[in-house]
Amino acid sequence: MIDIQLIRDNPETVKAKIADKNYNTAIVDRVLELDQEKRTLIQEVQRLNEESNKAAKERNIEEGKRLKSELKEVKPQLDEKALELEKVLNQIPNLAFDDVPVGKGEDANVQVRTWGTVPQFDFEAKSHLEIGQNLGILDFESGAKVAGSQFYYSKGDAVLLEFALLQLGLEILVKKGYIPVITPDLAKSRYYLGTGYQPKGDEAQIYEIEGEDLGLIATAEVTMAGLHADEVLEKAQLPKRYVAVSHCFRKEAGAYGKYSKGLYRVHQFTKLEMFAYTTPEESSLIHEEILSLEEELVQSLKIPYRVLEMCTGDLGAIAAKKYDLEAWMPGRGEYGEITSTSNTTDYQARNLNIKFRNGDHNEYVHLLNGTAYAISRMIIAILENYQQPDGSVAIPEALQKWMGKDKISH
Repeated sequence: MIDIQLIRDNPETVKAKIADKNYNTAIVDRVLELDQEKRTLIQEVQRLNEESNKAAKERNIEEGKRLKSELKEVKPQLDEKALELEKVLNQIPNLAFDDVPVGKGEDANVQVRTWGTVPQFDFEAKSHLEIGQNLGILDFESGAKVAGSQFYYSKGDAVLLEFALLQLGLEILVKKGYIPVITPDLAKSRYYLGTGYQPKGDEAQIYEIEGEDLGLIATAEVTMAGLHADEVLEKAQLPKRYVAVSHCFRKEAGAYGKYSKGLYRVHQFTKLEMFAYTTPEESSLIHEEILSLEEELVQSLKIPYRVLEMCTGDLGAIAAKKYDLEAWMPGRGEYGEITSTSNTTDYQARNLNIKFRNGDHNEYVHLLNGTAYAISRMIIAILENYQQPDGSVAIPEALQKWMGKDKISH
């Protein structure tokens, strides 16, 4: 959530900023209304406590009973108002940085740069789905039989490719000072809600476990943010850099047309995720660092890509600034997202109560996340960009030492 003091001090600025994210500005007025009602109730509780203490000192038993009776009525009202305020406050998105391009949706995203040369084939390029099925390494039919649509089996060299990508990513990032972590694949609701992953509604992603306060994580961002929840970190410890391995589970609710087939939108995949805890002063610098590492990781595979900066309307609720990296995907004849990196400033940290000690006071940390490799989408990019006329797939040189071969073939 954002700092309520910011809303109190600059309501019109907050309204303008959330309008840029396509949110209804009336919610700001509702927060201010609830905030005033809560503060009035706090004052009433304080008054009743003071008068109750005075009655006790004066041994005015009847007055004391009356005041205690009033307190029993007012305190629950205060608790209820505080919960209502928190619920509504959480509906206000993080405010975009001033330098973020303003726009309503993805058409207003800005291309920052491109890298690499788009391959030109002298044969008809196939999709990763056709390539994988022909090579016997992707089995969506069995996945649908056992688990339902958008689940799949990886087989043979697809499995080796997945682990080779993890090894390469870890090798590069550990050398950069990122601490490797394997996280739980489940988290309590406090953590997936606190990081902005909703189990219900139009943007539902989380699979909840019935009868338990647990959900399958959509990304290691959830568990890595939870790692230091309710802690006060030392400033000298920051920035803390992690690279996390996890499975990711997403409902992927909604219709995605031609991109709903194959690996692009699946319900389960493996991901290598960068995550950082920083001071407010360092967060923009670390955000650029994470982006540069995402580029280095894709460049290591010699996959052509472009970097997009998200406009305000395509940022989502949590991010103040976000970049997407899209790889060229010959099977669709256009770019497709493979990684993203977001600076969530102190928005998630406030939800999860993560601070650092700054001299004689504590401040909220800034949290940043960035995909190293979303394995399923990297496999799309490799199969399609490295496909050969005979149906085989050349293996990127950087992965060959783990694959033990230079080609995937029958």
